Amino acid sequence: MTALLSTKPIPVRERLIMALDLPSIEEAKALVETLGDSVVFYKVGMELFMAGDYFGFIEWLKQRGNKVFVDLKFFDVPATVGRAIKALSLKGVDLATIHGNDAIMQAAVEAKGDLKVLAVTALTSLDRGDLDDLGFQCDVRDLVLSRARRALQIGCDGIVSSGLEAPMIRTELGDKLLIITPGIRPVDNREDDQKRVVDVATAFQNGADYIVAGRPIRDAENPKAMAETMQRQILAGLGNVS
Repeated sequence: MTALLSTKPIPVRERLIMALDLPSIEEAKALVETLGDSVVFYKVGMELFMAGDYFGFIEWLKQRGNKVFVDLKFFDVPATVGRAIKALSLKGVDLATIHGNDAIMQAAVEAKGDLKVLAVTALTSLDRGDLDDLGFQCDVRDLVLSRARRALQIGCDGIVSSGLEAPMIRTELGDKLLIITPGIRPVDNREDDQKRVVDVATAFQNGADYIVAGRPIRDAENPKAMAETMQRQILAGLGNVS
């Protein structure tokens, strides 16, 4: 299993990405201030996009020295996605997600500049039954690996993938792609709408470079203490090396 551990030169405390899935910018800022230096990297997604001054909030995070992951899963006509990615690259964002076919990924790659583009494989809220309903007549693992291969061939920087599929991706594709793993729980827990989840240590032992966690930190009695607990779990999962 050691062979699957991330070898990329990423500072350990940047490997935890906190998902700011909150209904208002004010609540997001309050949580960031509560977390302090326990979190360096933040994901801002669709909920905050609809809440108001999304890009002002991104600028606020960057001014604090934080890293930013824009998770809007761009999916549109390739030219439109390319223009959106180019505009986003000028805002100092570090990671952004795209969805869709080869032409969409190609347009994003050509426009990304220093922004790292991540291709979504299969949402962690989906299971085999959901994929059947969507018309995907293949195993989840086959779908994820196919999308990861295409993302690598086209030039994406990484993928978003469940920790359950990360070992397969590392084994098949090596360390060429960043693997960002959402659906993280501090312990084994399947009591919410996330179906393909893993705990912190398992995610890294399975090959993740970054993990994304939201509810376990946000809903904790002491969010900062929970974030620090997860930081310690990351260090342990990586064998106490960066």
